[in-house]
Amino acid sequence: MELVDLTTTPLEALPLEPFKAHLRLGSGFADDSLQDDLLAGYLRATLAAIEARTGKILFERILQWRVTRWAEDGHQPLPVAPVTAMTSVALRNVEGVVSDVDLQLFGLERDTHRPRLFAKGRSLPAITEDGEAIVSFTAGFGSSWDDIPADLQQAVLMLGAHYYEHRNEVSGAARAMPFGVVSLLEPYRNIRVLGARS
Repeated sequence: MELVDLTTTPLEALPLEPFKAHLRLGSGFADDSLQDDLLAGYLRATLAAIEARTGKILFERILQWRVTRWAEDGHQPLPVAPVTAMTSVALRNVEGVVSDVDLQLFGLERDTHRPRLFAKGRSLPAITEDGEAIVSFTAGFGSSWDDIPADLQQAVLMLGAHYYEHRNEVSGAARAMPFGVVSLLEPYRNIRVLGARS
């Protein structure tokens, strides 16, 4: 299975000003934007770390997921949340030929932790041996910073500040996620129940 971004979060969507305020950087000077590229880099690293830990996509974007077999005949849990729309579904056979599948054959079950793609008929379209399904979907809380829940916003600012303040350290402690951030992220983690299907 492979999950890739088809779109990226634009620079103007990143919370640079809230991040600067959180870091208590000076403002009102001619060189206010001098560190913007550096700060944007830390914010992108922070967003990636939080998304990896929680399985939640913060800023809305289009993702593509490749899977070689369905979890069940009639449905397939998606790897991240929240998912707001299916964009396309295609099947690739062993020869590499890709054919689109009508989106009307599918439904989207929204869920806080495990949204699912499901068949409106009896089963999902068959994936041939050595082939794959290519599923594209829109995921994320929204396109702007204000769309992201307040506790996740706080986690982004805190972890970004941690990365910024420890940028020259290479010890394991500096790389570890601070306890306060972990506490904020805990409710968003997808807990797998032993023996449950993915």
